[in-house]
Amino acid sequence: MSERIEIYDTTLRDGMQGESVNFSVEDKCRVVEQLDALGVDFIEGGWPGSNPRDVAFFERVRTLKLSGARIAAFGSTRRNALTCDADPSIQALLKAETPVVTIFGKSWLLHVTEALRLSPEENLEIIADTVRYLSARVPFLIYDAEHFFDGYRADPEYALKTLRMAAAEGAQRIVLCDTNGGSLPDFVAHATRQVIQEINVPLGIHCHNDGDVAVANTLAAVSAGAIQVQGTINGYGERCGNVNLCSVIPNLQLKLGYQVLAPERLQKLRTVSRFVSEMANCALDSRAAFIGDSAFAHKGGIHVSAVERNPATYEHIEPEAVGNRRRILISDLSGRANLLAKARELGLELNDEQRVLEELKRLEHDGYEFEAAEASFELLVAKLRGAHQPYFELVGFRVIDEHRGALMPMSEATVKVKVGSHIEHTAATGNGPVNALDNALRRALERFYPSLTEMRLVDYKVRVINSTLSGTASLVRVLITSSDERIVWGTVGVSANIVEASWRALVDSVEYKLTRDGVVSICSEPENEPGTSPDSVQEALV
Repeated sequence: MSERIEIYDTTLRDGMQGESVNFSVEDKCRVVEQLDALGVDFIEGGWPGSNPRDVAFFERVRTLKLSGARIAAFGSTRRNALTCDADPSIQALLKAETPVVTIFGKSWLLHVTEALRLSPEENLEIIADTVRYLSARVPFLIYDAEHFFDGYRADPEYALKTLRMAAAEGAQRIVLCDTNGGSLPDFVAHATRQVIQEINVPLGIHCHNDGDVAVANTLAAVSAGAIQVQGTINGYGERCGNVNLCSVIPNLQLKLGYQVLAPERLQKLRTVSRFVSEMANCALDSRAAFIGDSAFAHKGGIHVSAVERNPATYEHIEPEAVGNRRRILISDLSGRANLLAKARELGLELNDEQRVLEELKRLEHDGYEFEAAEASFELLVAKLRGAHQPYFELVGFRVIDEHRGALMPMSEATVKVKVGSHIEHTAATGNGPVNALDNALRRALERFYPSLTEMRLVDYKVRVINSTLSGTASLVRVLITSSDERIVWGTVGVSANIVEASWRALVDSVEYKLTRDGVVSICSEPENEPGTSPDSVQEALV
């Protein structure tokens, strides 16, 4: 049977040290529940002696019903001038009442003499005393050897002495930390093997990514004998981040054959990654290995043709194993294979493949891009097949931005649309011209199509795509991401006018929502008799 590898998640502590990463107490509790559902073994919640938020978190987390993950409180060895009984940080660890406590100590003489200003012997005594004290009072104690690989490189014997102290006094795991993130895999593997010969306590590995080899270093340590991996979801962490668990876990399980997560839990990996990125309010890298939107995206016609025959030709694992999916990209590089594969993926019927392909390439030549706008692509196919019925006609719109002194600019949009035989004229404000236009359009249509109340705009991107025109006269492409209670979809619009480009993307977004919901277009119904209200038309449709 393959060896079991423990996963120790430190997103809520080490991950929060990353730039722009921040979680409230409520956020942290929701992330804990997601990590528990994923199946990680340990969840490090924070440093209870460092700030009131972490104190509140440890009080709150005790009320959560977790299925298997153990919560860890994090702290340091005691201060030199204090006993463990008198050190507030040590006592805060005990007050957190977690089933696991993790402490770190110094392994590198540079830190001992320069940062702590202690003698080597004083540092060893602090490690031994702290581990002895806590191991007698907490159910499970983990010792993190901070800067171990730098310390081992500078003075191997002293670095090993620090580990022997922790092992002798009762630490149940000893974790080798590449705190500066500058080590390389061969050295990490060598040092890990040497440690295993010296101590009998199971080892963990904790890598930072400053050399962009944190995943490789972690895999090297596990191959050398480490049985616990510490890291963060999406690689969040200080400076260049910690090792990314979303890459390490599938590599360990799917490539190296270790037991990490149950297969049905591994399939939650992409969902958990996206959830944590939403909680952190950080954009998820589309090119992230395994879980990124582009991880299994195919664009070249030769690639697509091969993948259609056998996915293993261009995919190193099955996307579904980590909760991802294969995506066929449609662009002006596409051939017939891409188009047919994309149509099958979306469940579309093509009755004139060549016409669709030619129109697609014409539009992309004019600046359209459908790779991130699959909803617009579906609508394009429907229109070319004659299967699309518009839900409204635009009579006109106007957008006004007004700046009054020191106050924030005010945006107001007026929209006039025709729905069936009825003219609807509405206005709305917003925190920008596009938001105001979106609000006004949906306000005009919601009385006819109530399901639009579920829809919201979640992302908006603008890109200049034609540098042959001068400056602000260039063409712009607008990509809009919308969502409802079930799905997320993307639409695109192109124009020399940014508001017009935004309008086109907004219209596609609304029409895609209604089409997907199976809503019947009022424009396809017979015109109302005079005096018939749009409300009665909608009631008749329902």
